Amino acid sequence: MIEVQGLSKRYPTRLAVDDVTFSVKRGEIVGFLGPNGAGKTTTMRVLTGFLPPTSGSARVAGHDVVTQSSAARAALGYLPESAATYPEMRVSEYVAFRARLEGVARAQIRNRVGEALERCLLREVAGRRIENLSKGFRQRVALAGALVHEPPVLILDEPTIGLDPVQIIKIRETIRELGRDRAVLLSTHILPEVEAVCDRVLIIDRGRIVAEGTPAELRGKLAGSPIVRVAVRGNVPARDALASLPGVAAVDIEEAPGETRARVLCARDADPREEIFRLAVERGWVLRELSREALSLEDVFVRLTRHEAGPEAGEAPAAGTGAAVS
Repeated sequence: MIEVQGLSKRYPTRLAVDDVTFSVKRGEIVGFLGPNGAGKTTTMRVLTGFLPPTSGSARVAGHDVVTQSSAARAALGYLPESAATYPEMRVSEYVAFRARLEGVARAQIRNRVGEALERCLLREVAGRRIENLSKGFRQRVALAGALVHEPPVLILDEPTIGLDPVQIIKIRETIRELGRDRAVLLSTHILPEVEAVCDRVLIIDRGRIVAEGTPAELRGKLAGSPIVRVAVRGNVPARDALASLPGVAAVDIEEAPGETRARVLCARDADPREEIFRLAVERGWVLRELSREALSLEDVFVRLTRHEAGPEAGEAPAAGTGAAVS
């Protein structure tokens, strides 16, 4: 449903997107991650028709975003990070207005608006003016506007920004539901959200895709030697005993008050936790901790993008503002 092939976008002083290729299938939610200035927003602006590519191609629901721009936009629901709404409008009026703009048949507008309000948890504020809503509610109003015409492709930029924890959980559930029969490209800085919602992850850095796969696949590729953490009551001579176990490559001991803590570096694919448990039983040690250290998606992200990231210098300012696109 989203097909990007060799996409590049050059500004006068910077190559913002460099030969990017990826796809998003129907029924798939793909997380789009990158540090500030990596090229995420530029890529999304090309996909949504706001910017022309310098080279390469992008298609939405089979329609080229340049030569078939109107058809591509009609198949797309887009939620930008700072979504513009009409503050003087009431919530239901705005969503109905968006429905008309998106070409929803007059006879279907009422039902579509009701469904969008329900999905985005807006029933209780449907009659209120948007200017009187919190930032979180305004974000949900913009999401309802992006969904009201039931597009087969969704591009969501920070959809849960400004929401409280309960609202975040509900909107994540909505995104998962929407992703069952749509293609969803989700950009967010909340990495636990990616693990909770996304089927696959794309990481972009300095304009290029540097990693792609499921969160588990990315962790596996970068995990290296596994680490087991051990804590034993009291000060015990654990270093040599642990180092002698099969699968153990090195042992780092930290003596805390009333406790001995060990960080056990294992040979690749080794898991000596059972041997450590048996050793503790044999020596009469009281185990307080025995766990395998897991590499998080945040660890993966930091390892792949570890450098000083600045703004995307040379990008055109967003319409109506003096701020640079990031």
